Amino acid sequence: MGHANIICIKWGNLFGPEYVNRLYSGVRRNIKADVRFFCMTEQPSELHPDIEVLDLPVETFAKPMSAALAVANRQGAMRKTSLFRDGLIPSLEGPLLGFDLDVVITGDLTPIWEMSPGKIIMRHDWIEARKGRPTGHGSVFRFDPARHGYLYSELAENPYKEVEKARGSEQRYTSHKAMEKGDFDYIPGDLVVSFKHGCLYLPPMNYLRPPSLPLNARVVCFHGRPKMSEALVGYRRSFLRWSRPSEWLEDHWIRRTAIDLGPGYLV
Repeated sequence: MGHANIICIKWGNLFGPEYVNRLYSGVRRNIKADVRFFCMTEQPSELHPDIEVLDLPVETFAKPMSAALAVANRQGAMRKTSLFRDGLIPSLEGPLLGFDLDVVITGDLTPIWEMSPGKIIMRHDWIEARKGRPTGHGSVFRFDPARHGYLYSELAENPYKEVEKARGSEQRYTSHKAMEKGDFDYIPGDLVVSFKHGCLYLPPMNYLRPPSLPLNARVVCFHGRPKMSEALVGYRRSFLRWSRPSEWLEDHWIRRTAIDLGPGYLV
């Protein structure tokens, strides 16, 4: 069976501990491997006891990086690069599969975990793909700190230059840096789907039909709006993104987690 190393990062109060717990449950229910799950955070309370907590660091290059991010108007957008440091987890064996907290696991992650050994993998960003530009989307990403530590070290050496070059976008920095090194592959688009681009019908059908779950989807990304909590009950704030309540979202994100971990880890 082997094992899979999973990681996420949580800072501030935008997402509560239940988002980490639901992600942990979704991953361990949907991968053919024993799971070791890490969360980098400054707020470890109420996380499931099997989740290994990593301290959220204040990087030595934080000030110049913040100055560049302020110009790009993307404060905090590159905190995820702290995950890339070689030696972050001394006992780590093998790569890490990372997730943003605004995703829901809906199917077998094994093909994503096992694809393109030795490469950094991300899904093609939906907007960039539409425009014919090469950029990965940061919601799902696999990397090996022992092989790809340059994602951290090159930013640490030249934070202002690298942030400026990436226009303040962590996913642009990560994917373009990996492409420059010949270290990048795209996750097939049917495995990682967007809720708003791949699950919602266009008007007026979104008013008549609930959101669909694409047949081969393993991860559904709730980038932008609506977020999961909004899509769960139905979204009403946009004509284009208006949606009816989603039964499959409640099943994968709420019910199955409650069965797996117990209801105490849902809130």
